[in-house]
Amino acid sequence: MYRSAEDTHAWPVSWSAVWVGALSAIALAVIFGLVGVAIGAHRIAQPIGTWRDMGFGTLFWSVFAAFLAFVVGGWTACKVAGFRRSETAMLHGAIVWLIALPLLLIFTSFGAATYLGSWYGGLAGTPVWITRAAPVDTVAAALAARHAAITAVTALLLGLIGAVIGGWMASGEPMTFTHYRTRTARAGMGGW
Repeated sequence: MYRSAEDTHAWPVSWSAVWVGALSAIALAVIFGLVGVAIGAHRIAQPIGTWRDMGFGTLFWSVFAAFLAFVVGGWTACKVAGFRRSETAMLHGAIVWLIALPLLLIFTSFGAATYLGSWYGGLAGTPVWITRAAPVDTVAAALAARHAAITAVTALLLGLIGAVIGGWMASGEPMTFTHYRTRTARAGMGGW
């Protein structure tokens, strides 16, 4: 089907704002990770054998840090770009997460996972230059790898949700799902 130029409406992407947002999210993830290590909320170099091994403080701090780091990243990107529409702002928040994800993978593959906290440790795997002795208990090692993967996926998805919410907050539009239906009607009445 042929579409004319009038049928398409591309959303502009402010790449400089996206990069600033992604870097601020990663910087805040590092800060939260180091604070978590300093206050004892993260367990360093100890794989989670069972979920009972993870305390409530570790769980709370990990969820809080993964979410809030990307809220700030999405918010920063949209404030730098100056977007006032929630849809464009949320899209840029998601793009911040998309840019930060490969950077997190690169950083964790070079051994920076301990600086990001325990939840991002599942992204790392084992670098090729590190040799490990064969694990004595392969079942425990498999469970630890499974739990590391689950926590890494959870941290990444919380980051995506946080980045989108941060962009939405930065737009200044009301955070309701029905706002887009009434936006044009209110604009004609002197509202938003």
